Amino acid sequence: MGLRIERMRIVQEGFTLDADLAVARGARVAVIGPSGSGKSTLMGAIAGFVPLASGRILWGGADLARQPPGERPLSILFQDQNLFPHLTVADNVGLGLDPRLRLTAADRQRVAAVIARVGLAGKEGRRPAALSGGEQGRAALARVLVRARPLLLLDEAFAALGPALKAEMLALVADIVGETGATLMLVTHDPQDAIALAPETILVAEGRAHPPRPTAALLADPPPALAAYLGRNAQGASAAADAPRAGRAAAAVRRGSAP
Repeated sequence: MGLRIERMRIVQEGFTLDADLAVARGARVAVIGPSGSGKSTLMGAIAGFVPLASGRILWGGADLARQPPGERPLSILFQDQNLFPHLTVADNVGLGLDPRLRLTAADRQRVAAVIARVGLAGKEGRRPAALSGGEQGRAALARVLVRARPLLLLDEAFAALGPALKAEMLALVADIVGETGATLMLVTHDPQDAIALAPETILVAEGRAHPPRPTAALLADPPPALAAYLGRNAQGASAAADAPRAGRAAAAVRRGSAP
């Protein structure tokens, strides 16, 4: 069993979000919708940062409400990436294992292996200011990967990167979740990210997070709220014109290279 959200309701000042959906274990699912619709709120609820007014969030049949955020079987990466500027890459990654950085020799070997996996071998001693934007993204990704949790939440994690770097990071994520079997939920404002990486997409709009639908079908015939957000090029002949570009992006992710 994977993730199950049962009759969830979140109530905040002037805002309500409902959801009743399931995400299969090992799935790759995008989360898309208009700005302010509740995409990050949904991710925060799964991670334990946003309280529920009612309902349950289950992983593998276990109620996550009984677990504090740090003990939930997931890792979450935000756009700001939360790298500590005074710490080295190795120490930033090591925080994923122990916030006090009291690491054993085996822990340090694990940190080194993950750093190498994301392409930062030889840069363990650098601080974030000495890294490029793409390298900072890799370091932040390494910190969530070293935790080896079965559910990975990316909340616009690479939105600040340019198109080539973002495609590179998405390709790396695709490779890693393919290797580990982790379940991926990716919040994005870019439909091309969803097409390239996620066979299914959750639409968050008008106060509801809808069950996952096939990404291609959803974007080919979007409901009014999504069509308005994406613009007219999400429909009709313009959508067909976008298809070759989407196909190239998906192929680039599969082969692990930028388009």
